[in-house]
Amino acid sequence: MPHEAPIFEARGLRKVYHTGELDVVALQGVNLDFTGGELVVLLGASGSGKSTLLNILGGLDVPTNGHLRYKGWDLTEGSERVLTLFRRNCVGFVFQFYNLIPSLTARENVALITDIARDPMKPEEALALVNLEHRLDHFPSQLSGGEQQRVAIARAIAKRPEVLLCDEPTGALDVSTGITVLEAVERINRELGTLVVIITHNADMAGMADRVLHLKDGQIIKEHRNAKRVSVTSLRW
Repeated sequence: MPHEAPIFEARGLRKVYHTGELDVVALQGVNLDFTGGELVVLLGASGSGKSTLLNILGGLDVPTNGHLRYKGWDLTEGSERVLTLFRRNCVGFVFQFYNLIPSLTARENVALITDIARDPMKPEEALALVNLEHRLDHFPSQLSGGEQQRVAIARAIAKRPEVLLCDEPTGALDVSTGITVLEAVERINRELGTLVVIITHNADMAGMADRVLHLKDGQIIKEHRNAKRVSVTSLRW
């Protein structure tokens, strides 16, 4: 069960991108709280503001207005150095594309993170959590798409982040492979108590979450909590 302690508190988050003479409003006054141990799915069509919100949560971007607090610490007031330390120590990222270094093995790709983290797992431990302990010394070209994505997940969680942010992690995968990847994400949430936030346009993934937020035109238009999380293996899309 999710813990009650707040991890993120967002109030009035607004993001405007200035492109020439045109202002594009990506977020419009978003308010939300995330607690420790939750698995949250953010649903919405392309352009709904999902990725902008995720980037702000992860310290990759800053809001134009509003405040974002991480465990009571106001990230919107932080310097670039503070945000760099936040990204390095507190949050892991998984994207649609794996961004692995082709010339490095799975173990070495994960070690890129463990070499700079303050309290890391061993690369072998992180890869075992995603069931790749038998592929430690394989290069990305020797791995399937799902295996490469699981290496990316292992790399993200090897520094023991309190938060794992996933941007369309199954977007480049077929259904069965995507389910294997989601099983790895769900295991991280369950066994490590990591707050996991997954953004997707795929409504069929909502059942695996504790809570689902629906975004449209930069706003949260609906929120619901699942009485019981659905097994990842039962998902189909």
